[in-house]
Amino acid sequence: MVVMKFGGTSVADQAAIERLMAIVARQRERDVAAGDAAPGPVVVVSALSGVTDRLLAVAAEAGAGHGDKALQTLRELRARHMTVADVITDDALRAAARADIDREFDELERIVGALGVLREVSPRWLDTIAATGEVVSSRIVAAALATRGLHGAWVDARDVVVTDGEHQAAAPQFPETTAALEAAVRPLLAAGAVPVLGGFVGATAAGVTTTLGRGGSDFSGAIVGSCLRAAEIQIWTDVDGMLTADPRVVASPRVVPHLSFGEASELAYFGAKVLHPATIQPAVALDIPVRILNSKRAEAPGTLITSERPPSDLALTALASKKHVTVVNITSTRMLMAHGFLRRLFEAFERHKTAVDVVTTSEVSVSVTVDDRRRLPAIVETLSEFAEVELEQDMAIVCAVGEGLHEEPRLVARVFDAVGDVPVKLLSQAASRRNITFVIRETDVPLVLGRLHDAFFATATTGGRA
Repeated sequence: MVVMKFGGTSVADQAAIERLMAIVARQRERDVAAGDAAPGPVVVVSALSGVTDRLLAVAAEAGAGHGDKALQTLRELRARHMTVADVITDDALRAAARADIDREFDELERIVGALGVLREVSPRWLDTIAATGEVVSSRIVAAALATRGLHGAWVDARDVVVTDGEHQAAAPQFPETTAALEAAVRPLLAAGAVPVLGGFVGATAAGVTTTLGRGGSDFSGAIVGSCLRAAEIQIWTDVDGMLTADPRVVASPRVVPHLSFGEASELAYFGAKVLHPATIQPAVALDIPVRILNSKRAEAPGTLITSERPPSDLALTALASKKHVTVVNITSTRMLMAHGFLRRLFEAFERHKTAVDVVTTSEVSVSVTVDDRRRLPAIVETLSEFAEVELEQDMAIVCAVGEGLHEEPRLVARVFDAVGDVPVKLLSQAASRRNITFVIRETDVPLVLGRLHDAFFATATTGGRA
């Protein structure tokens, strides 16, 4: 059984859902032909493209007291979903789906109206609002599959993805989620159905709606796949696979046909947009292959991610970059080498729930990078109790990834030869020696990525967006 996760562009409109249904039908035919007694697949979908951003804007408008504007946006979103629901050709199923859409948006309008009066949107209500996109899109897709004879069966993600109570960045509770999925999804598979649920969304054990954070639909696919012990997790998006560089920055990136879990994790963590950084974790734990595919070019082979990959003639595998990074320089000539200093330093970030990406140390200072600036003022205040703190804004991380980095030490020199005269603020290489990471000015990213790509991938076959 395969878990197929479809992103926002893969469910954006009627044409996208038509493609989705064709892809699901082909997968089901393959599994039936292979003799799978419960072929599935299990389908996980994002909200329609752009809907989550608009729902978050609705929440912001309500919080600012602009209730009329928020309600107008909801009316537009309701109409869009009603139009997309026309992909459901069976009259009874389409009417039921439209009733579901109306019910969800009626409830959302009541919530937003109340929040507009209160002028306050708590994280809990923000999750409730944001979750609507996946709840509604999954209802449409399930009905569409059912109307085409593919036995689509809607599963409420809030009933089966059990999380902690950390709103906007909830963590799955795997034992509870496994039990819930087995109870709700396994019988549907045994009955020959195609279960469909929304990504990004979960709920606490008490039933309070949560979300897994932006990009969390990929994570949902991996959670479902790992809990159900899927044979493969497929991530369907709008690119042909993992690319050698960001196509918005580098003109002609190529598709990487095969990645190791380690390489994919590094690339996802340091900015590769195709894959959510957390997606790999559940798959790695159970050695479940992950495949990245293009819903607009279903015939393309995509990128396969496994625990190990076959040897490659490329020195590097791919490049990743992350903009909008802040460097935090912490200096304390009195405390730096004292016992407990680093513990106290990192406790400041832990206390304020902010992850760090790159860490470097010198004789008198420690520098770290963060890409979540929401709690930086509080972090600086805490650090200032025992050190001097300086912030450098508008920085970026560039990461060169490849198993060859630990096999051929001279690759590092080649990397820096390509970087050339661009100033490097921080430099890091992890113990795995699978990547070399450096921090530069954000404005230098196009130049550096272009130079690196020309140096290591110029002779490769190009690929990219459909």
